[in-house]
Amino acid sequence: MFAALEFPSIENLVEWPAFFGDGTFYAFNKIALISMLAVIIPTALFLLAKKEMVPRGVQNIVEGTVEFVEKQVVLSAIGPEGLKYTPLILTIFLFVFFGNIFEVIPTFQMPANARMANPLILAVVAWVSFVTIGIKSQGFAGFMKSSLFPPGVPKALYILVTPIEFLSTFLLRPFGLAVRLFANMLAGHILLVTFGVLCITLATASPLAAILPFSYAMLVGLTGFEVMVSLIQAFVFSLLTAVYIQLSLHAH
Repeated sequence: MFAALEFPSIENLVEWPAFFGDGTFYAFNKIALISMLAVIIPTALFLLAKKEMVPRGVQNIVEGTVEFVEKQVVLSAIGPEGLKYTPLILTIFLFVFFGNIFEVIPTFQMPANARMANPLILAVVAWVSFVTIGIKSQGFAGFMKSSLFPPGVPKALYILVTPIEFLSTFLLRPFGLAVRLFANMLAGHILLVTFGVLCITLATASPLAAILPFSYAMLVGLTGFEVMVSLIQAFVFSLLTAVYIQLSLHAH
């Protein structure tokens, strides 16, 4: 009865054949296409937005997005002095969101951030940003002192605290950013595939066809949930980047 229920292997869920290129030095596949669209779509939206006194259409969407990032991310995490970093945070937010949302778009049905490459590159961008901003704001010596030697700690404990602070600030921050985004999007993708396969199997298994509406309802619900997750993960990634920038701006 359940012999037909065969789930695809993990390789089939995350690895896609190249449209062209042999994969040795270069290859262009679905992940690369989605990543390219995640750059082109927000760029096109900003170019199409007309600067009118009363925003409407595309301009309304663009201005609403910018205002959301400014108020809910930049101002809440950094403050007014962080407004000059809005373009960076906004770019990260939009790239992550559009890379995620393709998970629920027919024919694509794959989030680009369910592969580790994109989250890792974004984490490196965030790491370079907060380190560069910290050095620029405090100087190299001041930034390293602030990062590795937190005030209020007995000097004898620095032999333990300093290595921990180094790992936390310069290694775990970018690693945590990348893994959080990658793991959440991959888990959601696997859930959608699981219930999609289950719906197909139930539709072809007459004794179990009565269960199909419940499985389909769960699939629809999870799809809506993944839309929310796509937005939340973009918000979390950009917010944490803003928090790390704020921590770099001033000594503890």
